Amino acid sequence: MSKSWFIIANPIAGNRNFSKQWKEIQQLLKNKNIDYSFVFTQFSKHEIELVQNAIQKGFRNIISIGGDGTLHNVVNGIMLQRYVKTSDITIAVIPQGTGNDWIKTYNIPNNVEKAIEIIHHKKITLQDIGVLETEDKSITYFNNVAGLGYDGYIVNKLKTLKSFGSIAYLLSGLAGLLFYKKSNFKIIFDDKIIETNCLMTLFGICKFSGGGMQFTKEVHTTDGLFDITIAKNLTIFDLIFNIKKLYNGTIVYHKKIETYKTKQITVIPQNSKPFIQADGELIGTGKVNVKIIEKAINFVVN
Repeated sequence: MSKSWFIIANPIAGNRNFSKQWKEIQQLLKNKNIDYSFVFTQFSKHEIELVQNAIQKGFRNIISIGGDGTLHNVVNGIMLQRYVKTSDITIAVIPQGTGNDWIKTYNIPNNVEKAIEIIHHKKITLQDIGVLETEDKSITYFNNVAGLGYDGYIVNKLKTLKSFGSIAYLLSGLAGLLFYKKSNFKIIFDDKIIETNCLMTLFGICKFSGGGMQFTKEVHTTDGLFDITIAKNLTIFDLIFNIKKLYNGTIVYHKKIETYKTKQITVIPQNSKPFIQADGELIGTGKVNVKIIEKAINFVVN
């Protein structure tokens, strides 16, 4: 088993000058005497294959260089492999993406030098991971926030707007306000069945999504529970007048929003097939079953 770090870097994450950043990263790692091997991703979801190969070769410490999508794929590679227990693996992040939402929960700076300093100290937490099963029985894991409805629509729209950088989330959100149509959801968890006209339903392990918005309430990343947010019949005016609350987290107290905690939940759209997103990645449409896996992967945190 190697104590060295294995770096998986996405050279196109965040529309940055990666070659310049990579030289800086290599020098900073050298300064901290951090031993590592590295590979660059070459196609979509390549991280899954790369991380599985690394684990098979004996690596147990992975550095994800990229955005939330890169980290999402690294997590899926770890959860899908069968060589070792997932809790034997540690992930660290050097953020290079557009939104970088996962790092915000742990106060990891969007700064290469500070991120590497955090890796050097290697303070870890054993975080919960979510797993979604869609109508076609496909399985996807997530480490931050997933959901369906309005947020899935935004993620789909974001694909054409990423060149705008961090403002892309706001542009996608505005497009969603104008064009997304709410649908009826049947939401089943614990002893509850909720049927409502719904803007979106979110499943949160961490706190931030959509480029810094806070739709989850009182998250604890290791408590074995999802923070569920059901945004009911919110209108375009509700969101515009409460835009500050979207970013400071107080939107969860709006009268049209309900929050719960649970280990497992099923959402069945009744009259449409809205997009499902996980960590800002589109994974399907329609019905979804969601479960939590307690204390699944170690993450290096601040």
